[in-house]
Amino acid sequence: METARLRLRPLTPDDLEQLVALHGDPQVMSFITGAGETREVVETQSLPDLLARRTWLLFETETFVGWASLRLEGDEAELGYRLTPAAWGRGYASEAARALVALGFRQLGLARIWGQTMAVNVGSRRVMEKAGLTYVRTFHLAWDDPLPGAEQGEVEYALLRADWR
Repeated sequence: METARLRLRPLTPDDLEQLVALHGDPQVMSFITGAGETREVVETQSLPDLLARRTWLLFETETFVGWASLRLEGDEAELGYRLTPAAWGRGYASEAARALVALGFRQLGLARIWGQTMAVNVGSRRVMEKAGLTYVRTFHLAWDDPLPGAEQGEVEYALLRADWR
């Protein structure tokens, strides 16, 4: 799959090293775990989880810039993405997210695509908005060791196929 600037290819087990570098970066994981993941966690948890979804690695020419995914749940899917800090602010996440929204509605026949992030994660919220998702709600989860900003809650965004342009 290709967009104007990105090449997306399905994730495989051979992509472990790219995920170790991405998920090991504390900046990348700041709104997810608050710290980088160890190689063992990536190998035994993150990689299998991403392989269970529909996940694509993102490349700008030959440079790995991250991944984007759809976690299918019946006729809905959760949109996810994670990019290298060097790729932040360049519109790659929004571009990949729009491609997955189109794929989800056109080819997978989904009725709804949604995503969630910490309310304080302004960058991720912008990505969802640029992909056509709109704010649904703010909710609060109980955390044993909350990340800074957790007190402001989590936000959910969604888009129905009927509202998709």
